[in-house]
Amino acid sequence: MNKFLKEFKDRGYFYQCTNEDELSKLLDKEKIRGYIGFDCTAESLHVGSLLQIMCLRLLQKHGHRPIVLLGGGTTRIGDPSGKDKTRKILTEKEIEKNIKSIEKILKSYLDNQNPKTKPIFLNNYSWLKGLNYISFLRDIGKHFTINKMLTFESVKTRLEREQSLSYMEFNYMILQAYDFLELNKKKNCSLQIGGSDQWGNIVNGTELIKRHSGKQAYGLTTPLITLASGTKMGKTETGAVWLDKKLLSSYDYWQFWRNIDDRDVIKFLKMFTDLKIDEIDKIKDQDINKLKIKLANEATSMLHGKKVAQNSEQAAKEAFSGKSLGSNLPSINIKSENLNKQISIIDLIILSKLENSKSEIRRLIKGNAIKINDKIISDEKLIIKNQFFKNNYLKLSIGKKRHLKIELN
Repeated sequence: MNKFLKEFKDRGYFYQCTNEDELSKLLDKEKIRGYIGFDCTAESLHVGSLLQIMCLRLLQKHGHRPIVLLGGGTTRIGDPSGKDKTRKILTEKEIEKNIKSIEKILKSYLDNQNPKTKPIFLNNYSWLKGLNYISFLRDIGKHFTINKMLTFESVKTRLEREQSLSYMEFNYMILQAYDFLELNKKKNCSLQIGGSDQWGNIVNGTELIKRHSGKQAYGLTTPLITLASGTKMGKTETGAVWLDKKLLSSYDYWQFWRNIDDRDVIKFLKMFTDLKIDEIDKIKDQDINKLKIKLANEATSMLHGKKVAQNSEQAAKEAFSGKSLGSNLPSINIKSENLNKQISIIDLIILSKLENSKSEIRRLIKGNAIKINDKIISDEKLIIKNQFFKNNYLKLSIGKKRHLKIELN
């Protein structure tokens, strides 16, 4: 088996392939270009997209060139796959802002130096915006049958639930197939990688290329990743695990990996780090907490840098030991005038963004889960005063895992 495909499988990335034997031979024979598309519905990707990013890294590692397709055009429509309702339509300004932010995140994961494997960034709006509807129906639409389109899971699920599916969304699969055709023609792209829910769309693309230009293209999908707890990858009780540090601090990102369920640790070391498979096999029987710290450090280093990962580990040790107020903890600033207005413990926590529900904060206080400077707070009407601040800052903790330094200025 081709080395790229073997590692793709060994790391748990493989789900389906349109023609595995042929693709393996092609990869042995030449360096190819493969693409993954990212719709730009938010200003950041979250860890639910990380598996796709790791696939692009693996392509580069094996000498192939990744194409990152940013869906400036398709974001204007919305992919119905895995959705039970129509996606909110964003303005052009919002989409452009999201594209710039997402491109920056992806560049932090990919090697941008080697000219042979340097990622190619494209925006599908550049070819979709000028489409002539009549010509598109005649040249591209003729290759698709309504009968087959109705069998795709993304369409079938919505219709079976009697949830509306707009004609706009119904066209998404045709546009995605057209993207693959354009990339094949303009950039000699012969492989599309995507999540398992994209299988129908990817197959459409390979078939359209075959019918339209007689060329062979391939599709490769990854499995849907869920946590051992059953929750969807990328979501936690406190919200999405964003890859942009403006939306999620590097410390909180480190903590996400540190607190992964024991059952997921080895799997995620293979999926979300650059550690070699044989190295992971050697350490897999080590103390689980050491392995979790290893996972957190490797995953955080990849996104935020090694020094930041080390600082996050140190901050976690300080927070857990209670020996200091945690100099490495993420921090926020509040103005001293807020204290003069008699800010309550509940308002302070809302301000910190560690929680946003007052009723939930009251429940946590009753359960002795809130601490200031490692001392339990039991009074929900407590007023925060200057004496809580030592050297102008205090440590706010919720449970054992969420800590924040609040500085006074």
